[in-house]
Amino acid sequence: MKIKAAVLLDGGIDHGFEQAGALSVREVDLAEPGPGEVLIRIAAAGVCHSDLSVINGTRPRPVPMVLGHEASGFVEATGKGVTDLVPGDHVVCIFAPGCGTCVYCAEGRPALCTRAAKHHGLGELMTGHRRLSMDGTPVHHHVGVSGFATHAVLARQSLVKVGAELPAHISALFSCAMLTGAGAVFNTARITPGSKVAVIGLGGVGLSAILGAAAAGAGQIVAIDPFPAKMQAAMEMGATHCVTSDDHTIEAVRDLTGGGVDFAIELAGSVKALETAYEITCRGGMTVTAGLPHPDARMPLNALKLVAEERTIKGSYIGSCVPQRDLPRMFSLYAQGKLPVEKMLTHRLRLDQINLAMDQLDQGIAIRQVIEFD
Repeated sequence: MKIKAAVLLDGGIDHGFEQAGALSVREVDLAEPGPGEVLIRIAAAGVCHSDLSVINGTRPRPVPMVLGHEASGFVEATGKGVTDLVPGDHVVCIFAPGCGTCVYCAEGRPALCTRAAKHHGLGELMTGHRRLSMDGTPVHHHVGVSGFATHAVLARQSLVKVGAELPAHISALFSCAMLTGAGAVFNTARITPGSKVAVIGLGGVGLSAILGAAAAGAGQIVAIDPFPAKMQAAMEMGATHCVTSDDHTIEAVRDLTGGGVDFAIELAGSVKALETAYEITCRGGMTVTAGLPHPDARMPLNALKLVAEERTIKGSYIGSCVPQRDLPRMFSLYAQGKLPVEKMLTHRLRLDQINLAMDQLDQGIAIRQVIEFD
């Protein structure tokens, strides 16, 4: 079938995305779903820094590629062997699914699935196939989703059925932002009521962590970012204090919290932000990082402090989540008003505005933007 999709033909564009036409909205061929695959109509797709990182080369991926990984939609057809989804089902796309059989999946850590990592790194679905093409040339899938398109074929493992009553532009935000940000709070840090928490980087994922910390009962929630508008948004979502990201951040947070926070969660995707997170973590505390810096980035570490102060540094990928378990729980919290994810939504755009969305994201104008197809 013929679909419309935003295609990245060549990476390495680091600014001026609309002027450069970084993503090209093209007519693309989408094959029928094969065994273990599902065809969905995309209803909404969030615009995330991970998409921007592919465009600017921070996260190199094979091209041409249809980008977009935070998405929701409705099932239109299923391939052979898929019996638990039917046309019309509302689904959320998962960019880090589990195969269910590798060692990491067996340990309940599907985000580390070796099969998914292998195929997604090649621009394939978890099934090992590509279902996109353009003028007879294969087009790569972005982490098994490729949500900046009117339709997509995904492996069954890359979908979670939405059992709750949620509008599609809201359910899409749970696909990445909420799983990653709130998941880092709930699953990786496992913060306890009354804890002191700091979140560095207040994009969609960072604000999801703010929401998660508030829902988990944190006593102090310190929001850190260079943009005043984002800090104001964080206050509206449950932060108790805001600190501007500058040369005085570490001192300010230590003074504010009486020596540092129990949990510092870095979501800016930079080594400097991670260093700041480490320095504002108190003795015996945990520094969690879910940001994605350039693969060549390195962080110097005070090893003595790590030992003498019994510190923990922990990575978090897609919030250490098991999506089939965690998404229904998060939907329930949303229904109770405890995860008001809609508060981070700043723009609702069309597919032909995708490069504008990238500019707004890059310039800090937007927090979470959604491309809508209905």
